[in-house]
Amino acid sequence: MVKRSRIVAFLLIVILLAGLGGTTTNKIIKDIKLGLDLQGGFEVLYEVEAVNPDQKIDRETLVHTTEALNKRINVLGVSEPNIQIEGDDRIRVQLAGIEDQDQAREILGTQATLTFRDVDNNVMLDGTDLVEGAAQQSFKANTNEPIVSVELKDRKKFRDVTEKIVNMAPNNILTIWLDFEEGVDSFESAQANGNPKLLSAPYVRQVFNDTGVTIEGNFTIQEAENLANLLNAGALPVKLKEVYSTSVGAQFGEQAMDKTVTAGIIGILIIFLFMIVYYRLPGIVATVTLSVYIYLILLVFNLMNAVLTLPGIAALILGVGMAVDANIITYERIKEELKVGRSLTSAFKEGSKSSFMAIFDANITTLLAAAVLFYFGTSSVKGFATMLIVSILMSFLTAVYGSRLLLGLLINSGYFKDKPGWFSVKRSSIHSLTENKTTHDLATPFDRFDFVKHRKKFYVISTALIVCGVIALGVFRLNLGIDFSSGTRVEIDAGKSLTAEEVQSELESIGFPTEDIVLSGAKNEIGVARYKDPLNKDEVAQLKNHFKEQYGSEPNVITVSPVVGKEIAKKAVYALLIAALGIIIYVSLRFEFAMGFTAVMALLHDAFFIVALFSITRLEVDLTFIAAVLTIVGYSINDTIVTFDRIRENMTAKRRLKSEEDIADVVNQGLRQTLTRSINTVLTVVVTVIALLLFGSEAIRNFSLALLVGLIAGAYSSIFISAQWWYDLKVKELKRKGPIDTVKEKKKWTDEPQV
Repeated sequence: MVKRSRIVAFLLIVILLAGLGGTTTNKIIKDIKLGLDLQGGFEVLYEVEAVNPDQKIDRETLVHTTEALNKRINVLGVSEPNIQIEGDDRIRVQLAGIEDQDQAREILGTQATLTFRDVDNNVMLDGTDLVEGAAQQSFKANTNEPIVSVELKDRKKFRDVTEKIVNMAPNNILTIWLDFEEGVDSFESAQANGNPKLLSAPYVRQVFNDTGVTIEGNFTIQEAENLANLLNAGALPVKLKEVYSTSVGAQFGEQAMDKTVTAGIIGILIIFLFMIVYYRLPGIVATVTLSVYIYLILLVFNLMNAVLTLPGIAALILGVGMAVDANIITYERIKEELKVGRSLTSAFKEGSKSSFMAIFDANITTLLAAAVLFYFGTSSVKGFATMLIVSILMSFLTAVYGSRLLLGLLINSGYFKDKPGWFSVKRSSIHSLTENKTTHDLATPFDRFDFVKHRKKFYVISTALIVCGVIALGVFRLNLGIDFSSGTRVEIDAGKSLTAEEVQSELESIGFPTEDIVLSGAKNEIGVARYKDPLNKDEVAQLKNHFKEQYGSEPNVITVSPVVGKEIAKKAVYALLIAALGIIIYVSLRFEFAMGFTAVMALLHDAFFIVALFSITRLEVDLTFIAAVLTIVGYSINDTIVTFDRIRENMTAKRRLKSEEDIADVVNQGLRQTLTRSINTVLTVVVTVIALLLFGSEAIRNFSLALLVGLIAGAYSSIFISAQWWYDLKVKELKRKGPIDTVKEKKKWTDEPQV
């Protein structure tokens, strides 16, 4: 009997979801905070230093400093600044969408300690003597020159100071300094050589009885406004030293956003088409839940007030692959249950139940890698990790519960009861229940392949590739980006074809010669120049102004100090080691140590191939490269876990492994049963990565290539390496201990969703 109400309920839910998405998606997207790489802006990491030997840098000092920085940012009119304390002595400031980046850096980095001194550099008054918030830019009455007027708190104190200066004639000069450094600055040297810190040096010829002071220093209007704003915001309680900065032009951000979103749409549409063509009715359900998944990610990201970065968009797109994988695992299991003769309702229930733990384990291990990446990552990498974590959680929610709810409505309607074709199952492949077939007895398209027998051939191939990789690393080493080696990277978008000589000539003309120039982009329109030493903020401003005049857009500039470069490299190594250790522990607890060990060895095998490729191709290794490697760790373990889950099932069905042939059987059978799922999953993810590679932003080109190579290596190791290594370990155990019991009394996990 057909229950039309179930089909109506399905259609109403889909219409409701479509209506909700259609009416709210645009608002959600508009409200999401975009990172620097998507709208331009700059980020700077300051190392906090004491003003004097007696000052201690503690948490309270850092909090006061962030408050002072926030006041200065308010002057700039930035609506949503991001200021974070990092460690014991660092503060990271991110200002997305800021128009005048040079002005912002100047206002943030200037300590703004105002002092009034005599010609012998003795302090007569300082910033604490000023009325807070009273500084303002104005104009000199007779010449109309820009000046800054300030108000002093104590009339008597100012009268005494001016009296003292008057009596010092002929050296009756009151010098006004900004950020005077003891032992470095002096009035005498400023007179001889000039010093921008000396704002003004007026003669005092009479004693003043009022509290108004004007600072005249040949200012432009902008300079006078900046100084007034600085004084009103207050002096910083510490010194700030730039140890890392990145500056992204607005045009770069806009182009990156457009290209990457386009690439994502192309990749996702291809996945939708594949799922519908290959899985029929379940594929249609998958496209609905995948659409809901994307909507939920954007909604949660918005509610978290998180910052969306370029790698974050890539994580969202790749998360679609994770969600697809969960659907594929379930649908393949349902197909198997149909083939052994179960009814559609029973096949759906059993397939959902048997696939739950494989999906759960695969997601947990990927979540481990993402969490490690979040903990050790900085800036855009942390944004990538955040999006990946949200993606994993949302994919589990929609693919496990959402898909089963919607598919359950259609199946329980009874309309598709005798229509296996709707589930991509041929009638000729369905056995009768009287044959007592189990899913372990089903034939697969890969039964003629003996994966264990030919394992040594793949060992030889992997060993040869690893040896070649080691040689390549020894000869070429890695082309470390400035994230790891320190220095400055300048990315110039000319909007037209460039030559290295043209870029070199432009840089030489403004006093920044370098021979380390690389061209990129579809038409070689982007020139990348590198310097071994970090450029200071004035030099960065000079570069940006020159190329904005020359090509109409500001270049991207990243500077990294040697200390930060070493720290980033160290954190990257820690991230990989901790992710690997966490995976070994989890897989050992859920499966067995031999599986955890071989799974992680396969991960290191995959990661090494990415490293070797980058060494041979001389592609730059930067922070997003580490993100790509850790993502591959997640995806590769995902694939391996699904295979090991099947092998464990086959072991339990056998109950006892008495010979090498028994072990070979469970490995071969597990690989054959999961190979269709492995191929389909890797194809769907590879499609999205290729779309990112072909149509995405130049900024994540290396990231996408690393992912592509890693995905292929991961699929290869999951199919031809990890399970076979486990086979060799189990054979050694068999020889050492004798027959292996595979059924152990354990409390079963019964938290799979009820259908």
